[in-house]
Amino acid sequence: MTQPQEIQTLSMKASGGVPAGRAALLRSPRIRVAPSLLAADFSKPAEEVAVVERAGAEVLHLDVMDGHFVPNLSFGIPVIASLRAHSRMCFDVHLMIENPQRYVEAFVKAGCDHVTFHLEAMMPPSDASGGPALPGRTLPATSFPEAARRASVLIDRIHALGVTAGVCLNPATPAEAVLPALPEADMILVMSVWPGFGGQAFMPEVLPVVSALKPRLRPDQRLEIDGGIASATVGLAVRAGADTLVAGSAVFNGRDAAAAYADLLRRAETARAGGEAVERR
Repeated sequence: MTQPQEIQTLSMKASGGVPAGRAALLRSPRIRVAPSLLAADFSKPAEEVAVVERAGAEVLHLDVMDGHFVPNLSFGIPVIASLRAHSRMCFDVHLMIENPQRYVEAFVKAGCDHVTFHLEAMMPPSDASGGPALPGRTLPATSFPEAARRASVLIDRIHALGVTAGVCLNPATPAEAVLPALPEADMILVMSVWPGFGGQAFMPEVLPVVSALKPRLRPDQRLEIDGGIASATVGLAVRAGADTLVAGSAVFNGRDAAAAYADLLRRAETARAGGEAVERR
């Protein structure tokens, strides 16, 4: 399999006229909060991004929805490309779309440093469906081997584009489904809500999936969680094993995004250290 360039090389590259010096996916296992653009004020996205970047955020999470894989639409390539010139953060794009293999090159050209796609999107909808009781895509166990094989192929293609790759699991997808593709992946993303809408409540039932994946990952692989991350849930996610925490509403829906980001990071670091975060006064 083709491997991405060393992180030091990636962080100094220039792509499509973008200034060099932006961050790529960070290999260090230290805790990071990744603000999600989906919850930002879209009348001033560049300003919103600048606020959290000045506060110390190194990863910006970009949720792309197509209205097919998930029942909603968000932003796409033009928005990402326009923001790229305004930030040196790692652009961590989360493709909640059908046929992600058709679009990965375009997202990399737009300035994304890391591309995550869904394992469930590796199979056609007829082989991976939500069913009457679930609000999103699932995979039958019989499809796990083929979905993981296709994921490995797509990871290799993303690596060939010079960026890092991740695989996402919906809440009903077990850890075992992605294990064959684990050696190639740079990140595994576990959804702690059903993807498609912001502001949902955290699903603690996915924490065993995080805990099952953590010991199987190398030190240079990241374990991300996305959905309902806030002051009351960030410690649960960290103690389960997550090291990259996507936070949208908890960062951008208050009066002070920089303070909200800093508070979440402090709580996460405290949880990693085995304590409880002290309330701000």
